[in-house]
Amino acid sequence: MTADPTTTTTPTGRPRAAVDAPSARVTGADWAVSAVTVIAVCAGTALLDGRLDPGGALPLALQLGLLLLVRRRWPIAVLLLGVQAVIVFRSSGLTDVGWVWPVTAAYFTLAATGRPGPPGRPGLPWAIGVGLVELGFAAAWEASAGAAPRTVLASTGAEALWLALVLAVAAAHRDRRRWRAEVDAGMLRAAREQDAEARRRIAEARLQIARELHDVVAHTLTVVGVQLRVAGEALDDSPDEARTALATAQRVRKDAVDDLRSLIDVLRDPDDGSGDRSGDGIVSGIGDRRGAVPATRPPARLAPQAGLDDLEALVDRIRSTGLDVRLETSGELSRAPAPASLAAYRVVQESLTNTVRHAGAARATVRVLLTGGALHVHVVDNGAGDTGAQTDQEGGGHGLRGMRERVRALGGTFEAGPDRPRGGYAVRAELPVPGFRP
Repeated sequence: MTADPTTTTTPTGRPRAAVDAPSARVTGADWAVSAVTVIAVCAGTALLDGRLDPGGALPLALQLGLLLLVRRRWPIAVLLLGVQAVIVFRSSGLTDVGWVWPVTAAYFTLAATGRPGPPGRPGLPWAIGVGLVELGFAAAWEASAGAAPRTVLASTGAEALWLALVLAVAAAHRDRRRWRAEVDAGMLRAAREQDAEARRRIAEARLQIARELHDVVAHTLTVVGVQLRVAGEALDDSPDEARTALATAQRVRKDAVDDLRSLIDVLRDPDDGSGDRSGDGIVSGIGDRRGAVPATRPPARLAPQAGLDDLEALVDRIRSTGLDVRLETSGELSRAPAPASLAAYRVVQESLTNTVRHAGAARATVRVLLTGGALHVHVVDNGAGDTGAQTDQEGGGHGLRGMRERVRALGGTFEAGPDRPRGGYAVRAELPVPGFRP
């Protein structure tokens, strides 16, 4: 006879109960084990030519069966009471066969239980100790009753072998349950780690998207705003200058639309290459959750990310706002890896945008140097060094925080603050370039 496992798992693999946690509820399996024990004790007594008396074997079988209904809640007490019942019935002459095998289910339950009593006290040693005491009492009792030594040895030896077999199976069953519980816990832990990693990657992606959107939109709105103001002021007195300013605004707007379109294409499903190049296409791509557009439109090609090669065009756009920008470069900038190149470009872009919007500067200097295994970026202007939007604090504006996050994500260093010796405001960034040799 065997005891049912006390631990199951949910379909998702989550442990439904601890492996060795006792259960206060009597289940159908408990009733089944109780019934099998009653039948087995009666049948075993008959097979061994014992007395199957209504006042002997049957009451013993019923008592052992009823005790097994609470075997999982009190496994030690059930075994002790079961062994006591067997000893009382045998010593009183009410039954004449069986010492260990009538309480097989109680032995199995206790041996298969990892924590029946105080913490750290497993059930197997208890079962072994109780079994040895019962076998010793059985041998002494049969010897005192006048049985031959050979008969005593055969009887107690068979009972000892049966007890050893039951305890071995119980220990194997307990170890298997523990192994399965550890596997389930490991799978659950791995699933949680994967979920946490997925959430972390999603958060990083959202942060990256927020930085890209901020840089593109802030720069575009700043340059376009300046050009529209220039066009408005020159519309009556200098139409040519107004047309030039509007053309510049249109060009900057187109570049921004291309950047946003490239970003939207990245956010689409990788299998969905549909789309167009118009601003309306961007809006429709954002509004349609499926990202679907008419099949007649050609597949969209992702525009390359901005980088150091685009610094000249960026500086020209900023110069069109009236800011005198000097660009100084040194080293083979084309050898900078794409992540560092993009980060350096965005640092320059955001720094110049902040200069136009907040500093009230007349000129700015941009220095980009690739040497010594690092990419150095230095942007300084001659405007107001202490403005509300430009502070070197962790909780500063989105622009400064975005630049700092970009640089630190690549293992670099970032500083921004008033340029005290000469006045104005300075932004400095250093990005490592692994494997670079000048």
